[in-house]
Amino acid sequence: MDVLRQHEISEADHRILNPFTDDQLITLGEICRLRPDVRQVDLASGKGEMLCRWAQRFGIRGLGIDLSEVFVSAARTRAVELGVADRVRFERGDAGAVTPGTAPVESDPYDVVSCIGATWIGGGLAGTIELMRPLLAEGGLLLVGEPYWREDPPPQAYQAEGVGPEDFTSLVGTLDRFEAAGTQLVEMVLADEAGWDRYTAGQWWTVSRWLDDNPDSPEAPAMREYLTDLRRSYLAYGRQYLGWGVFVLRAA
Repeated sequence: MDVLRQHEISEADHRILNPFTDDQLITLGEICRLRPDVRQVDLASGKGEMLCRWAQRFGIRGLGIDLSEVFVSAARTRAVELGVADRVRFERGDAGAVTPGTAPVESDPYDVVSCIGATWIGGGLAGTIELMRPLLAEGGLLLVGEPYWREDPPPQAYQAEGVGPEDFTSLVGTLDRFEAAGTQLVEMVLADEAGWDRYTAGQWWTVSRWLDDNPDSPEAPAMREYLTDLRRSYLAYGRQYLGWGVFVLRAA
């Protein structure tokens, strides 16, 4: 079963598609000193909650790009709900293939370039930063959402979480990767256990209800297996070992 489709089902009831709370989202915007003249592009923008909320609270203008038509449609609906459809727009596309001046990206650089929890678009952290930098105005901010290991995990955790040993590193190891990519870490907002619980455990309930409503769907066997693995990996390893945060970067 396609991984994107799994997320469309499991995150159907989520507005923020990461272990981040509403308060943390606003805190991040305050940290970034957002104001009405700021322009932002968000790569792999999901349901667009960040751009919509920041347009409503801080008056920014933004563009979100995501592969999922389901998520893009939800983002457009959310923009209308919050009264910011004149300030933000959402387009379906491959965020990993964006270049300045190639639709839907504008030729003028952006004050904020973000990729929150989707560094797979550039083949990892370093590749994603390389992808983001040509879009960034001088003196602008890069926002990267990325997991990290809170403590060294046992070997079986990698398979359970579906990652390789080199995919993520410790918090200070993540700093090393930022510096090696030619960026300076200036701030961060880290998820806490409550945020992780609401994000991950909320998916259990959503998938369970979907299975109740779609027991004969061709996708049901894969979603049952996904639910079983998601619960067990989180309780056995994810909650203890895996952290996540949004890191605010500037060009070094």
